[in-house]
Amino acid sequence: MKELELKYGCNPNQKPSKICMTDGRELPIKVLCGKPGYINFLDAFNGWQLVKELKEATGLPAATSFKHVSPAGAAVGLPLDETLAKIYWVDDLGELSPLACAYARARGADRMSSFGDFISLSDVCDVSTAKLIKREVSDGVIAPGYEPEALEILKQKKKGNYNIIEIDPNYKPAPVEHKEVFGITFEQGRNELAINEELLSNVVTENKDIPDAAKRDLMISLITLKYTQSNSVCYVKDGQAIGIGAGQQSRIHCTRLAGQKADNWFLRQSPKVLGLQFIDKIGRADRDNAIDLYIGEDYMDVLADGEWEKIFKVKPEVFTREEKRAWLDKMTDVALGSDAFFPFGDNIERAHKSGVKYIAQPGGSVRDDNVIETCNKHHMAMAFTGIRLFHH
Repeated sequence: MKELELKYGCNPNQKPSKICMTDGRELPIKVLCGKPGYINFLDAFNGWQLVKELKEATGLPAATSFKHVSPAGAAVGLPLDETLAKIYWVDDLGELSPLACAYARARGADRMSSFGDFISLSDVCDVSTAKLIKREVSDGVIAPGYEPEALEILKQKKKGNYNIIEIDPNYKPAPVEHKEVFGITFEQGRNELAINEELLSNVVTENKDIPDAAKRDLMISLITLKYTQSNSVCYVKDGQAIGIGAGQQSRIHCTRLAGQKADNWFLRQSPKVLGLQFIDKIGRADRDNAIDLYIGEDYMDVLADGEWEKIFKVKPEVFTREEKRAWLDKMTDVALGSDAFFPFGDNIERAHKSGVKYIAQPGGSVRDDNVIETCNKHHMAMAFTGIRLFHH
């Protein structure tokens, strides 16, 4: 099959629509179930590249949760502790496979953004991962294969219409890629840059110590940024993205957006949030939304009389700004990547508030000295990669 007709493009009025191969080769995918759309395939192909590179860089199974052609989360398959299993709502599933752990982390980092995601898996989808995917609201999944039982589990989603794509793991695209905008064809060499530890060798701060776990996290951040709409910044801790700021025109707004998401991830692990008593049979999405409001500035939306009773068995205490700050001060050893240089030290100051200790960025700003000085003030270690990772 060299082409696949789609229902429509980005919007229902954009017809005709298809994906196709123009070099005579067969499409490197098989649709095993469902009818993926234009945006589904954009998410699937970008996500597949991301997890394939994560697996190659770390040797661990990888997963990503994509929405609107940027990842909401990305992770490798490290085991979950009791707290993470609880905030990701997988503590009732027993022991998870490494691939399932990767997706639980990718989905769990920013559950609000991951609602209705497209999933990419680096490895053959196993039963453990399929059971986790089955109960989440998702548009589809792409993987290099599916265990027979896992495929049957996934086919039960959406009344048999869940989008399941199998991709040839050996497929390699042409070295030059094309894209059309306004009837004009753009051509460029593919971004084949390999993200590895060598990119982290130029440490420009007084603190030169970047341990192996931090190097792994910095590589995860850079690979994630490679497939995130620019401008973009990514916070990573313990093998998973915990905050991704995508598509912002200002670098500081990227850093703030991603930092707020990282803060929310950590606040969800606080005793106040873990102790929330939800009413029986509350939906997973409603529960996620309630937590997001509770830890934010609009907490009265869920704590006002007449409202909290719809969500909680017992009215929660207000999570005060002082209490939240005290809890966030416990977050440490976070890694941060940026797809282009930081132009001002204010980005570093904001990153510091979210526990960032390790940074990787291209360097090359006229204010590099100011950025380095700010890192030194907070005893951070920062590497200049010399490589920009814009993605559009």
